[in-house]
Amino acid sequence: MFVDTHTHIYVKQFDEDRTEMIERAIAAGVETFFLPNIDQDSIESMLSLETQYPNRCYAMMGLHPCSVDENVETALEIVKDQLDKRSFVAIGEIGIDLYWEKKFFAQQEVAFKQQINWAKEADIPIVIHCRDATPEVLRILRECKNDKLRGIFHCFGGSVAEAEQIIELGFLLGIGGVLTFKKAGLDSTLKDIDLENIVLETDSPYLAPVPYRGKRNESAYLRLVAERLAEIKEVSLAEIAQITTENALRIFQMNEKKA
Repeated sequence: MFVDTHTHIYVKQFDEDRTEMIERAIAAGVETFFLPNIDQDSIESMLSLETQYPNRCYAMMGLHPCSVDENVETALEIVKDQLDKRSFVAIGEIGIDLYWEKKFFAQQEVAFKQQINWAKEADIPIVIHCRDATPEVLRILRECKNDKLRGIFHCFGGSVAEAEQIIELGFLLGIGGVLTFKKAGLDSTLKDIDLENIVLETDSPYLAPVPYRGKRNESAYLRLVAERLAEIKEVSLAEIAQITTENALRIFQMNEKKA
C-alpha cells in the first residue's frame, strides 16, 4: 500500500476522468490520498471529493503562498472559518514562494506564521510549500518551534545539509516526481537520508515523473517514484511502501483517528 501525501486531484484537470484516474491509482497500490488546499476557490471541490471517497481522501485546509496578496487578512479569515467548522488532517499547503512573486513576501510571512499558530493550537501538522525560500522558511520554523510543530516539507529538492536541518526541526521530506529527473541531483541527496524521514507524494497534476515528465501527473504514478527510491536505497519496493506509509499515517495521526 502506498500513500500519496500531496495530490490536487480535485482540480479541473481531472474533471473528465477523475473516477478512472482514482481507480488507476488504487490498482497501482495507492490507497490513500491527502488533499492540500490552495485558496478559497478550491475548497468546495476538495471537500466534495473527500465526501465522495471517505476513508481514502483526506482534506487539509490552508492558504497557498502563491495565492497571497494585499488581501491576505480576508483570505486568512476564510481559512479560519473552515478550521472552526470542522477538523482537518493538516494545515496546508502553506509557506513561502519567492520564485513566482516577491512583491508580497511580507504578506506571505504573515500568512505562514498565522497558519503555523493555528496548527499548533489544533495539534495537527503543517504541509509546507517552499520555493526559492529555504532560508526564509527555516528561519520562520525556528521562530515558531515548539513540541507541537511538525509536518511535511513538500516537494523537497535540496541538499543533504538542508534535509538535516528540516529533519532536526521535526519535519518529513515529501518526495515526488523530481526524484526521477536525471539532472535534479535528488538521488544523491537521498542516499544519505534515512527512510524514516521520507514520505511519498505526486503533487498531481504537476511534476509528473519520467517517463511522463511534462504531461499531467496523477496519483498512480507514485509507484514510479517509489520504484526509483527503492533503487537508490537498495531495498525492496515492499520496504519502501511499508516505511513511507507508516511515516505518512503517523504524521497525519491516522492511526489515532481510526482507533
